[in-house]
Amino acid sequence: MRPPDKLWRRRVASFGHAFRGVWAALRSEVHLQFHALATVVVIGLGFYYALTRLEWALVTLAIAGVWAAELVNTAIEALTDLTSPDYHPLAGKAKDVAAGAVLIAALGAVIVGSLVFGPKIFKF
Repeated sequence: MRPPDKLWRRRVASFGHAFRGVWAALRSEVHLQFHALATVVVIGLGFYYALTRLEWALVTLAIAGVWAAELVNTAIEALTDLTSPDYHPLAGKAKDVAAGAVLIAALGAVIVGSLVFGPKIFKF
């Protein structure tokens, strides 16, 4: 049993919207551009040091966690700016909490990176 063609087109279109959102955030957000550069460097290091499957899985989850947190942060900031163009303490709190989520994800990624790459880089 196959879903109707309209459903397939909507599903494919939703992926297009998602990729467009990632691309829009990447073009406009400096922090996301930094994360993109860091992602490229980490992937390069992963190939250079021939990571195991488990190490790749940990690094991939760390990268995805940071990207997801940064994209959610960007969305929250955009919606907050739209709904509260003037300063409001709750708008500031929403932005701060969203930024805090990115910070926690990034710190977790640094820890994962240190555990995975540290022993390979600093062989004693």
